[in-house]
Amino acid sequence: MSKRAIILAGGKGTRLKPYTISLPKSLVPIGETPILEIIIQQLRKSGFDHITITVNHFAEMIQAFFGDGKKWDIKIDYSLEEKPLSTMGPLSLINDLPDNFLIMNGDILTNLDFNVFYNNHIKRGSNFTIGSYKRFDKVEYGVLHKNEKSELIKFEEKPTNEYLVSMGIYMMNKNNLKYIPKNTFFGFDHLMNTLIENNILPSIYEFDGYWLDIGRPDDYEKAINDNNKNPFFE
Repeated sequence: MSKRAIILAGGKGTRLKPYTISLPKSLVPIGETPILEIIIQQLRKSGFDHITITVNHFAEMIQAFFGDGKKWDIKIDYSLEEKPLSTMGPLSLINDLPDNFLIMNGDILTNLDFNVFYNNHIKRGSNFTIGSYKRFDKVEYGVLHKNEKSELIKFEEKPTNEYLVSMGIYMMNKNNLKYIPKNTFFGFDHLMNTLIENNILPSIYEFDGYWLDIGRPDDYEKAINDNNKNPFFE
């Protein structure tokens, strides 16, 4: 069965400066390999045979590097945004999407099994599946809980909050395209709120392996250190 993936690589990578002054974020190297090349290799190993890369900022550089994908034995084509369209807006420009397809940001390092993620979405018959990751934040203060009279009823010394976050990796059924306006800035948050308002509740896929969103210089430095220890990036 043919499997399609859409990789979102149109952003300017502003938070990752100075690394992105002369390079798109997706071409910033982890070791000797650009982030986006690592993703493409992983998708190919997971059985994906067609990748569309959405491009805007540094589009020509990305297209020149990856070409048609023959080097990686996978079909690669491109969707050019003439203006920033956020996360879901670029999908409105792609006319040949299959019934179900993967969408992901082009700056994510993970050992998620994309094939398992894809098949879980199909098996559940989901309209939209969100890859999620559990994060823990330690509060650096003692937390006071009060009643309606402003009296202390509970005290927590530096508690840890736990919550699920989006990994920036999704599976989507093309039925959702009708909710995405053509060539308009439309983010993941806009689509999620629209689906919830229409009582179309996305599925959540919880993942507990390795996941890192290369958004800031600190994240990038962590990725390089992790790469030195972890051969799956190579």
